[in-house]
Amino acid sequence: MITLFSRIAWVLSYVWCCYTESYVLDDKIGLGRQFDGIGGLSGGGATSRLLVNYAEPYRSQILDYLFKPNFGASLQILKVEIGGDAQTTDGTEPSHMHYENDENYFRGYEWWLMKEAKQRNPNITLIGLPWAFPGWVGHGKNWPYDFPDITVYYVVSWIIGAKQYHDLDIDYIGIWNERKFDSTYIKLLRYTLDKSGLERVKIIASDNLWQPISVFILLDPELRNAVEVIGAHYPGTNTVADALKTEKKLWSSEDYSTYNNDVGGGCWARILNQNYVNGRMTATISWNLIASYYEQLSFGRNGLMTAEEPWSGNYVVESPIWIAAHTTQFCKPGWTYLQTVGHLSHGGSYVALTDGKGNLTVVIETMMHDHSICVRPPLPHFNVSSQNATFQLKGSFGSLSELQVWQSKFDFKTKNSILFKQLSPLKISDGTFNLNLEPDEVYTLTTITTGQKGSHPAPPDSTPFPKTYKDDFNVRNPHFTEAPDFADQTGVFEYFINLTDPGPHVFTLRQVVTQRPVTWASDADQTISIIGDHSWQNLTVTCDIYIETEKIGGVFIAARVDKGGESVRNAKGVFYWVYANGTYKVTSDISGQIVLAEGLSGTRAGVWHTLTLTIKGQYASGMLDGYPLWKNAVILGPPHGWAAIGTQSFELAQFDNFVIEAE
Repeated sequence: MITLFSRIAWVLSYVWCCYTESYVLDDKIGLGRQFDGIGGLSGGGATSRLLVNYAEPYRSQILDYLFKPNFGASLQILKVEIGGDAQTTDGTEPSHMHYENDENYFRGYEWWLMKEAKQRNPNITLIGLPWAFPGWVGHGKNWPYDFPDITVYYVVSWIIGAKQYHDLDIDYIGIWNERKFDSTYIKLLRYTLDKSGLERVKIIASDNLWQPISVFILLDPELRNAVEVIGAHYPGTNTVADALKTEKKLWSSEDYSTYNNDVGGGCWARILNQNYVNGRMTATISWNLIASYYEQLSFGRNGLMTAEEPWSGNYVVESPIWIAAHTTQFCKPGWTYLQTVGHLSHGGSYVALTDGKGNLTVVIETMMHDHSICVRPPLPHFNVSSQNATFQLKGSFGSLSELQVWQSKFDFKTKNSILFKQLSPLKISDGTFNLNLEPDEVYTLTTITTGQKGSHPAPPDSTPFPKTYKDDFNVRNPHFTEAPDFADQTGVFEYFINLTDPGPHVFTLRQVVTQRPVTWASDADQTISIIGDHSWQNLTVTCDIYIETEKIGGVFIAARVDKGGESVRNAKGVFYWVYANGTYKVTSDISGQIVLAEGLSGTRAGVWHTLTLTIKGQYASGMLDGYPLWKNAVILGPPHGWAAIGTQSFELAQFDNFVIEAE
């Protein structure tokens, strides 16, 4: 006779059978590909621009969360832009060679950032990639491959300079970000690296799509020998058959590009697992490393964490930091994926890695499709439901008795997510353990015991950009050549020592790009550097200016500038221009086509002048050398925006005693 208890037991066993799936983790059947790391990308462009301006201890705290092992993201790869003096998404990064006979390996902040990363993690992998090139490289053409020897010389000089001046060994070098590759150039680059004693520097190609580079490698033995890694951008976790046939390392060399709230963390979790499960990619690099640029520029807050207020010291440790930690704190480059990886039956995925010495790390994600779609490209939709998973450990892992457990659980309704929390160790019985998995979770199960959720004291509260701001450019930023808080959008504005001026303008800020670069984005025909609070409406901007170009030279100060980044050509605002021919103009656009006022000014090259622009409500007025020049121009442009300085073309000009008074 079947008792009630027996019936209940039978029903429960039936339910367990139907909703429990079993997964084997076994290294005896062979291993998969070698894990190469998880990283972040500083550049493409100027995405770490504000970070270097942070005061201590906040700057070091931020760097700890990014790079310090067993603390935060514990990143294993740092990829940086080789500055090319051109707009590359959120600004311009300065080149080490503005001109053919000019070399300076202390410009920009990428050298500093690489050294800080290396100081925290000596084993971090360093990658360099150009987005743009100075104009001389292309001999005036927007194409760097017509003179491949010059382009190779330019790139190899950067690699040599990194070692000579900063003791930085660059591990990988790219070709040209998201642009057509040239096989002749790649082969010449490999040849030149070898002849320069840089055999250890490997080439990634082509930092675009899987094709056509994969088929070119299959058909060209010399190219195949030159390229170490095929790098694709935003592959959507998938690869192509030709890429796999090459037997090259496959990397997602730029990925993520998603707002860094918890939704972004969910996106990052899915990418990190499924890039290998679906596409056999062994490294994934986030664009961008850190959202440290003005938020109203392109792709605001698309970094692994946010640090956009050096004036306050405020920063935010976002969820992608802790999602990265689920892998990076428990697997090192050189570990190997097991062949037994895959999708969970009711949604999600799992990967397993080993160091070959008995250590095992398993990372599981159950991200729902409606929470974790990435911006570019959108990942496929997955429905995820509650499930029970049984894992059977075999081979070298059959004798394990327990695993350390770390969990993240996203709560998109109440915003009370759990991030990187250590749970009690999981006991293993006869090589088997069970997990009850809910949607939107990440688990790490590992033999590694050194994981840690590092923390620093809370940073200062967020505050707006100061309403009163002054810079005479006499106090130099010790790390790089750009003035604090200025964000160059076209052209490059550098500290300059004016040895010909014994007076008050010895230390100035100078626009130094005199030839249109080999561009990556749609640079404006003018140069411009923005600063301040995008919400500013009523303000006064004052700046001393010095036109260096005779006859056709021109300089402006501006306010209510609404656009930068890849849209800088279309920037609107109030632009107050003066020219070397003794005229002035006021326009509502950076191209100078929509004229609000114009006339004679008496300005000329080789003389310092003081410009003052005041905006109140719908009217703007301007002064020259302390006297009114024009007033009550009716504003046609946007209601708010940044302050700015710039030039009418790629020309030399200087700026000093910059002041903002905002209401």
